Amino acid sequence: MNNSLQDFYMEKSVGGRIRRAIKQLFHFGWEQALSCLFSVVIFASLAITQFIPLPFLPRYDWLLIIFLLMQGWMMHYGLETRDELKVITLFHLIGLALEIFKVHMGSWSYPEDAYSKIYGVPLYSGFMYASVASYLCQAWRRLKVELVQWPSFWIVVPLAAAIYLNFFTHHYWIDVRSGLLVLVIIVFWRSWVIYSVNGSRYRMPLVLSYVLIGFFIWIAENIATFFGAWEYPNQTEAWSLVHVGKVSSWLLLVIVSFLIVATLKQVKGKIYQE
Repeated sequence: MNNSLQDFYMEKSVGGRIRRAIKQLFHFGWEQALSCLFSVVIFASLAITQFIPLPFLPRYDWLLIIFLLMQGWMMHYGLETRDELKVITLFHLIGLALEIFKVHMGSWSYPEDAYSKIYGVPLYSGFMYASVASYLCQAWRRLKVELVQWPSFWIVVPLAAAIYLNFFTHHYWIDVRSGLLVLVIIVFWRSWVIYSVNGSRYRMPLVLSYVLIGFFIWIAENIATFFGAWEYPNQTEAWSLVHVGKVSSWLLLVIVSFLIVATLKQVKGKIYQE
């Protein structure tokens, strides 16, 4: 009898833990979905304009208008703050500069016509990078992110600059991304990200979070190229899967994005403390 009661309570306890885990996973997914709202609109717009031609303007121009309206809508309804808009604008400019250089070097192209093109790059492309910043800023706020064992400002800033510059310099010099990835592991090996889900706190190794975000952005890149957001040289004749080696590029881009957002958050926090 005692064994039966013990088994009953054990099953109840295990079942309760499973239900709580499912509930927490649902809340985490919901917060992630809200944080990805900008990205969802981008993918939906790419898909719709790919199969339903819009009148009066080229497709790339319509995408720019849609993304600008979406940005304004999110600001109007408080889904993004003014500080987040500043960060997103910074990423838009950083991404646009990288796009102009990469298109010039033939890494990829935007084959369709548009009035809003600069040096072969449509202005809407900056929103691809801005959407990463939007996700990071919103997820940071919604999940109440805290960083543990965060490296010194004088280590983080040069590392972020080196990663970003390597996207340019590897066309003229050796590609040092492997060395940079090793350096990232060394610098952030002891760093953790703490986040909150439905009142409970969890933690994850920061390097693992980089890898997960980079992998999902690579998946998003395959979706974007499928809907004609841009195309790589091997996709000119027909769409094909983006090479898995691009994961390392997106991983480094995510790291740069995270370092910039984290640094700005810390600088702002110190200003408020002072």
